[in-house]
Amino acid sequence: MRGDKLTIKEIAALAGVSRSTVSRVLNEHPDVSAKTRQQVSQVIAETGFSPNPIARSLSSQKSGIIGLAIPLTIRSLFEDPFFPRFIQGISQSCNAHDYTLSLFLFHSQEEEAKLYPRIARRQLLDGVIVAASQSENLLVPQLVASQIPFVMHGRHEDPGVSFVQVDNVNGATRAVTHLIRRGCRRIATITGRMDSLSAVDRKQGYLIALWDRGYPIDEKLIIAGDFTEMSGYEAMQRLLAHKPDAVFVASDTMALGALRALREAKISVPKDIALVGFDDLPHAATADPPLTTVRQPIRRAGALAVETLIDIMYNGLEPTRRIIMPTELVIRVSCGAGQIGQV
Repeated sequence: MRGDKLTIKEIAALAGVSRSTVSRVLNEHPDVSAKTRQQVSQVIAETGFSPNPIARSLSSQKSGIIGLAIPLTIRSLFEDPFFPRFIQGISQSCNAHDYTLSLFLFHSQEEEAKLYPRIARRQLLDGVIVAASQSENLLVPQLVASQIPFVMHGRHEDPGVSFVQVDNVNGATRAVTHLIRRGCRRIATITGRMDSLSAVDRKQGYLIALWDRGYPIDEKLIIAGDFTEMSGYEAMQRLLAHKPDAVFVASDTMALGALRALREAKISVPKDIALVGFDDLPHAATADPPLTTVRQPIRRAGALAVETLIDIMYNGLEPTRRIIMPTELVIRVSCGAGQIGQV
């Protein structure tokens, strides 16, 4: 008999187990012994059994779909090299765990307000990953209220919200401390948007490094960008009037804009101004000069968000998962070190 004609009841009889056990194996439920799982899997393989996806969804009350909500405009999404790498990590992990990824993009606040309730419905998605760009995200309270499993990429101040993020504070502190050790004294920073908690944390790391060495905080040396190349270019133009000897930039994309502004002003990097970015995107290594930067594991963060979400889906919302991934400082020519290495 063809596998697509068999029923779960018949598979259970052939394997000598109950229908519920077969269902748990099909849905990858952890509460099945290795011996029983192998026994059922062998029967499935021998018969070529293929469960009806609609019936399976109804019986398990699961859709097999994970949602990824990115509260950015589509233009911003595809201009920033960070997100394609992050989405790739999520997609590969979804495929490995046999989940379908559904991507939600928004053009406006009106679209977000309209679609957020739909995302929060349990019948549509088994769980949601929120790639938060802003500290105030209207989707989060709706997900909390609906009790749908979700995890954020980037920290959230609600102690009941699970998240995966990199150690932005420590990464920025190490970068600025490295500049101090290189002999820099007037160290500026180009931050991201201050409604982004990752930008807030990277600015905090910059301040900690200066405080630890007793350096005064000069507000004129702190200019806000928005993670775009143009904002890095414009911020660097403004900083030049205040004569910094080094700049910590909160993203590689903005650092490229800063490099362009310095090149146009005939200012040498690193001879006149040292420069450090954050992310270690591919263009950091090929910049002129190659960019010293804080490396974060972007693809791994996406994969870990999926793994954490699946853990929540099977084992419940409590305890809250708060995962902070380490960063590393990648030293290249732009900081004045004259060599390539990792710290």
